[in-house]
Amino acid sequence: MSNDERLSRLRERISGAVLRPDDQEYDPARAVWNAMVDRRPAAIVRCARRSDVAAAVRYAREAGLEIGVKCGGHGIVGHAVPEGGLMIDLTPMGAVDVSPSRRRAWVQGGALLGALDRATLPRGLATTAGNVSHTGVGGLTLGGGMGWLARLHGLSCDNVESFELVTAEGETVRASEEEHPELYWGLRGGGGNFGVVTEFEFRLHPVEAEAVVADLWFPIDDALEPLRGWRDLLAEAPRAATLTAAVADVDGEPRAAIGFVWSGRRRDASELLDALRALGTPVAEQVTGMSYLDLQRMDDNVEGHTHRRYWKGHYFRELTDEALEAFVRRGTPDGRGEALPNASLQAYGGAIAEVPDEATAFSHRDAVVEFVAAARWSDPAEDEARLAGARRYAASLAPFASGVYVNTLQEDEGRAGIGRAYPAEKLARLTALKDRWDPDNVFHLNHNIAPTPR
Repeated sequence: MSNDERLSRLRERISGAVLRPDDQEYDPARAVWNAMVDRRPAAIVRCARRSDVAAAVRYAREAGLEIGVKCGGHGIVGHAVPEGGLMIDLTPMGAVDVSPSRRRAWVQGGALLGALDRATLPRGLATTAGNVSHTGVGGLTLGGGMGWLARLHGLSCDNVESFELVTAEGETVRASEEEHPELYWGLRGGGGNFGVVTEFEFRLHPVEAEAVVADLWFPIDDALEPLRGWRDLLAEAPRAATLTAAVADVDGEPRAAIGFVWSGRRRDASELLDALRALGTPVAEQVTGMSYLDLQRMDDNVEGHTHRRYWKGHYFRELTDEALEAFVRRGTPDGRGEALPNASLQAYGGAIAEVPDEATAFSHRDAVVEFVAAARWSDPAEDEARLAGARRYAASLAPFASGVYVNTLQEDEGRAGIGRAYPAEKLARLTALKDRWDPDNVFHLNHNIAPTPR
């Protein structure tokens, strides 16, 4: 049987749609949050239910096609878009069902974070759900899942009660502390290596409807002293606060910011704000009260798919003066230059650090902060300079780093990057899981945990 015949049979068997390159919906469906990714799958299966996912996996294996899985499309590496392969598009599976009495949410694998927030927050409940509302729940959670509630309630993966998963054999299993507990361990931070998650069951927590965002901006040449004071606040900051810092060009001049995001009432954040203001006199101050729902949408960018993007990241167990100096300089002698990325520091600790390290595949719970350098541009002629700037910046901080968040890894980091995301003992445990659930490495378009060679 030819692959075209197999695809016709698949089209007849599923509830969702099968798109080919000449279909009108094909190009929007293959787009991800990085215009540098311009690959063309042989077909896209827009799955409407779990059985569609299982049928698509079986079809791809019979046809000998690589499988990419699209949740929200925010994976800027573009693993979801296999050249000449099969994209399993989960975005039609975006439903969220909430039980306020049980404090649970059942979230389909293609749901976006905004859908989760809109379903839970009117009930006074939420769970940790990233910083951009059009991110996919699936990709964020499987890698760990940092967000503004993480210091209060743990990472997204820490709040998953169970996973529903379609395996490499096209079978459906549920993973929890009681069912397939080792798989449950690996799905909390091990990425998309073990199957296609079609449903997440999340624990929910009561949350305040209010939030505060504070940023104090300083000229780059005057930023080190305030940053040192900001660093000293990390250990004592209330859990409602996620301390933040940034370096960016503002009106053509490099500046650095210190600040925080507070999940709660503005008056409760006043003491921390006073402590920040005591660290120096900024050239600009922004303190904004908003609803928590608006906080979750604050960094949204509806034109995101039209931009070219590249990220580099690190974790830090401590922030030395030398590390802060490198943060400010951005891989240059003085923090100035063309095609430099913006960068941020975001505090960890709190509930994240209280989960035992061995409880999940996610690692680096001892991190104090996460660093991300994010380059964004539109002109393809700038590709080389933009990538070089981000790599140079990250390299300048590498001597002080303790690891990396798997969701910020780039394809060019290869096995060395995987080794930075997971310590050797966890990597061995993840490899054993891969041997059990995907020995043929069907799901290899990810930050891949390869099975043991046979």
